[in-house]
Amino acid sequence: MYIVHVHVHVKPDHVEQFITATKKNARKSAGNEPGVARFDVIQQADDPTCFVLLEVYRTPGDASRHKETQHYNRWHAVAESMMAEPRTRVVYKNIYPSDLGYSISLGA
Repeated sequence: MYIVHVHVHVKPDHVEQFITATKKNARKSAGNEPGVARFDVIQQADDPTCFVLLEVYRTPGDASRHKETQHYNRWHAVAESMMAEPRTRVVYKNIYPSDLGYSISLGA
């Protein structure tokens, strides 16, 4: 698995719009891209302007293909202006559960 945590700091007056746009991107990613094992959006409890996108891809190539999709490009075009600073990312390797333990998350 190729695991990416994208850290995003959003302008305070754009938090709700960012959530809406990001949830739409996450749903389309997890629901339509076979290389996406998981795509979670979490918000920092003590600072609602800070988010982490937890993206789990089957391969590094799947992460690259994700950035070529229409829904990602739509999200990027809208969300970029909502950010208080450039987003950052950290790539991780999987330890536990095994790669077979990941499943697509299609929650509301």
